[in-house]
Amino acid sequence: MTAAVVTGIGVLAPNGLGTEQYWSAVLAGRSGIGRVTRFDPAGYPVTLAGEVPGFDPADHLPPRLIPQSDHMTQLALVAADWAIADAGVRPAELPEFSAGVVTASSGGGFEFGQRELENLWSKGSKAVSAYQSYAWFYAVNTGQISIRNGMRGFTGVVVSDQAGGLDALAQARRQLRLGSRLILSGGVDGAICPWGWVAQMSSDRMSASAVPDRAYLPFDAGAAGHVSGEGGALLVLEDAESARSRGARVYGELAGYGATIDPRPGSGREPGLRKAIELALDDAAVSPTEVDVVFADAAGIPELDRIEADAIGDIFGRGQVPVTAPKTMTGRLNAGAASLDVAAALLAIRDRVIPPTVNVACAPDYDLDLVTGGPRPAGVRAAVVLVRGFGGFNAAAVVRAA
Repeated sequence: MTAAVVTGIGVLAPNGLGTEQYWSAVLAGRSGIGRVTRFDPAGYPVTLAGEVPGFDPADHLPPRLIPQSDHMTQLALVAADWAIADAGVRPAELPEFSAGVVTASSGGGFEFGQRELENLWSKGSKAVSAYQSYAWFYAVNTGQISIRNGMRGFTGVVVSDQAGGLDALAQARRQLRLGSRLILSGGVDGAICPWGWVAQMSSDRMSASAVPDRAYLPFDAGAAGHVSGEGGALLVLEDAESARSRGARVYGELAGYGATIDPRPGSGREPGLRKAIELALDDAAVSPTEVDVVFADAAGIPELDRIEADAIGDIFGRGQVPVTAPKTMTGRLNAGAASLDVAAALLAIRDRVIPPTVNVACAPDYDLDLVTGGPRPAGVRAAVVLVRGFGGFNAAAVVRAA
């Protein structure tokens, strides 16, 4: 069966523009979480976010694209450019319809949509941009990346909240097995505007702390919610034979994937995360003892952290596998979170190191070997990435050295 390997990575994160800047920040424990600057958060109960720093779309994109795209899409277009350049491939020069795009989104271009709705209310319908017809749409990143790069093969979008980044990568792998040669996939997301902020706060899972290094504390006794953020990662996936034939540098393989949906609340049935892990390990033909690190979903909600810690302990043994959550330095990036963790897992394999979970003192009753304080040298050959989305989505992936 065709193996799906990663040959390119493009990252825009709250603690780094570009893959290497992000990775250096992660290994140094530098956080990108701070007070919201994209709008005035005074008067909102949540005031912290992980914002991509120093990003000016005019530095990266042609002028015609800027007025027709949301901030989230601008980030995604740049991440796609960087991933494709990193892979050393020109999609438009590949056989027609052999290169495609599959991205994940949690909601679409909130900021653009809010602005045009304000124009409608205050100035009338003639003041609304024609670009509103698609700039708000959850599939817009896929469409704009496809058009910009001449990628006319299979395209799609996955909407499963935080789980979307893994679900999109799994869809990309599926398409490679069906005959595609290259798929650009992952998630870049963001809705740091009043409309998007209110939507996110409706989950009641966001931290109200105004102290950046105490706001997002998964597996800590002080956990009281998460910090939201923007950005993510896009990856170039190719079938292994195609990558080998062109002499591509390979970061690793997306070897296994599993997804489940939690039972309805109050059913008394077990949450679906443990089953998702089992499905991913089985799909990869990897045993729990072969896994060198788990990248946790790290909800920052005590009852959800408990479910995740129990699932990890049940499968890998209590305290038997290193666990990390570098998203404590970025916040939870909605659909961009999981693909960013996959990128971090691939870099951990490359550099033989496990990145740290910052600011957290793991509560003993979770019984986790949580990597804190600083990076831990380790010969990482296989990693498991876990993610859960609001509404009961669960996904797990196995990433291993090629």
